[in-house]
Amino acid sequence: MDGSEPESWTIARVLVWAARDLRQRGSATARLDAELLLAHALGCDRIRLIVEGARPLGPAELAAYRELHRRRRAGEPVAYLRGEREFYGRPFAVDARVLGPRPETEILVEVALARSRQRRLSARVLDLCTGSGCVAITLAKERPTLRVLASDVSAGALEVAGHNAVRLGAVPALGLVCSDFYRAMGDYRGFFDLITANPPYLSDDEMAALPADVRDFEPHLALSAGPDGLGPTRQIVAGAPALLAPGGVLALEVAAGRAAEVRALLVGAGFGEIDTARDYAGIERVVSGVFGQQPFAPGPARG
Repeated sequence: MDGSEPESWTIARVLVWAARDLRQRGSATARLDAELLLAHALGCDRIRLIVEGARPLGPAELAAYRELHRRRRAGEPVAYLRGEREFYGRPFAVDARVLGPRPETEILVEVALARSRQRRLSARVLDLCTGSGCVAITLAKERPTLRVLASDVSAGALEVAGHNAVRLGAVPALGLVCSDFYRAMGDYRGFFDLITANPPYLSDDEMAALPADVRDFEPHLALSAGPDGLGPTRQIVAGAPALLAPGGVLALEVAAGRAAEVRALLVGAGFGEIDTARDYAGIERVVSGVFGQQPFAPGPARG
């Protein structure tokens, strides 16, 4: 792989070499990265790599993998190299215009589905900062009776979301609008039963400490939230009451360590029944509340 060809580059040998090479360059998921990229280059799944581990790779296969490995070496995210990332069991197309969906954002979907269950036959949903559309499309697919409007300030992100809506069959239930938070939402006052958002929430210090594959490749517009990481969240919380129907729900993904501050913002904006859900790592990740309900002191985060 480095130009000095051994007698035979089998699938197994390529994976051992590639994982070691990426590990030496600081990758915490070196073996997984190598498997995902080789499977992509060969057009197969990872199980096939194990079954056919002794098979020698042909020159064209080696060349295809070399290029992917070279780009991963330089820090480009695996999701961009593969052109997709799985979310809630579905393959979402991604490129440098959007963040790759994260597993913790699945908790936002779970909370949204749970808190809109009583209105499952007719709920109207606004998904802000939609990016790839992973939250909006998943809600539309998991509960086809929902009417979902997906919004983003980035026209490029909306193109990706629209592509995903078509390829995943969510078009009938999903609309798209280009808007800076609520700026284009004047016609929707009191309309929505549920607002979801995974807004930018990293502070300036957190942005500076990001791994290179995030900092140098993923869109800062979807990550950076100013000095304290709460600027976009404040705007979303402050504007939500005007667009929510009575008893409507706001559900927000939040940064690690910032859930208490977001709960306070919701209380200050008139939300009650405030709940906090933890992600798969036990971090308080999603804060939600009901507008117009009596506030109460939230208990421990669940999950």
